[in-house]
Amino acid sequence: MTSSNLHTSLASKVRETLTPEEDQILAQITPERIPRHIAIIMDGNGRWARRQGFLDRVRGHEAGIDSVRTAVRACGELGVAVLTLYAFSVENWQRPGPEVSALMHMLKKFLLNEIDELNTNNVRLQASGRLEDLSADVRDQLAKSMAATAGNTGMVLNLALSYGGRTELLSAVQTIAKEVADGKLAPEAITEETIAAHLYHPELGDPDLLIRTSGELRVSNFLLWQIAYTEIYVTPVLWPDFRRRELYEAVLDYEKRERRFGRV
Repeated sequence: MTSSNLHTSLASKVRETLTPEEDQILAQITPERIPRHIAIIMDGNGRWARRQGFLDRVRGHEAGIDSVRTAVRACGELGVAVLTLYAFSVENWQRPGPEVSALMHMLKKFLLNEIDELNTNNVRLQASGRLEDLSADVRDQLAKSMAATAGNTGMVLNLALSYGGRTELLSAVQTIAKEVADGKLAPEAITEETIAAHLYHPELGDPDLLIRTSGELRVSNFLLWQIAYTEIYVTPVLWPDFRRRELYEAVLDYEKRERRFGRV
């Protein structure tokens, strides 16, 4: 499919009318170079709430749900195979109790309310992280939502929940160490592939593009093993303001890069 054909096809599929700026950027995207796996650090909800004059940071998290829906739709329309969203980190449990409770309530509500949207767009839901840390009601809804979308064959939406890159690596190392101790694996047989195979969802593959919103220049303990050669794109746009235009800009910027993976 040529860039022109992609533009024509997508313009007819999107539910919202593309703005002139989105239309112009989309016309420049090359289908063959669209990243297979996009990961996003959704940052800036609290700052967005303050800038809007809200005293409660939760208002920013609520506004960010629309951005999640937009990103899922837009990535699916582009033909992205996997979208991983950093939804809740292991460090986020240290936030004030009322904020954590509100986030868990919103997560449960999102998991319930988005089932029809995900099925309509042929999206399969998955989750990575210390899911056992989630409350029983949230785990139950997560399981129901994943089961309800399990038959979908389009894009995979992978939610990183109670996730930490170091925690993931620690879990992998502990599992490998037990296999060595049990005589199932020789130490000298451990390779990079061995470690990768013991991460949460190795079948998803490494992200090609990591997007971070709000302008912060750090990876925040996200997919530390997987992003070794991932292209990183940082936008100053706060997550609740992230829309198709910002996603298209990130994809177009990615397509202009030459990925050498350490080679000349």
